[in-house]
Amino acid sequence: MKIMVASDIHGSSTWCRRILEVFDKEGADKLLLLGDILYHGPRNDVPSDYSPKEVTAMLNDRSRDILAVRGNCDAEVDDMVLKFPVRADYIWLMSGELTIFATHGHLFDMTDLPFDLPSGSVVLFGHIHVTMDRMKDGLRYMNPGSPSIPKEDSVPSYIIIEDGELTLKEF
Repeated sequence: MKIMVASDIHGSSTWCRRILEVFDKEGADKLLLLGDILYHGPRNDVPSDYSPKEVTAMLNDRSRDILAVRGNCDAEVDDMVLKFPVRADYIWLMSGELTIFATHGHLFDMTDLPFDLPSGSVVLFGHIHVTMDRMKDGLRYMNPGSPSIPKEDSVPSYIIIEDGELTLKEF
């Protein structure tokens, strides 16, 4: 199975559309969204082409293809409009023999994981809007950043998971 990972769309219809275009081009089976899907929150500027209703419609058309975790800007009301669950704080995935822990990053981060992970495991997270691929204490930490509100000179990126390999790619 091939999985594309993106995070922190924050209601940008332009970036949601681009994510779905790349999802199709990559030929991915699933799209894993690491939270902050519809809203921008009080700490961020409003992203370009901010349109939560349009983002909702685009993602609902692909609901069977989407896995998602809850971000700090996601609300219970999102369950009323999105046709896929967005309330989980984390998801466990396996790709080949590789264990992957996916979360948004506001509850669990590089300094505070809720579980002991086997050495060589991957932690996927968003939240900080900074693209990252870093090893620490035997774990690989990866963040695709935010395409709609990138920070610290990050470029819009996504992650591909396939056959136990993870690749960080630029849009």
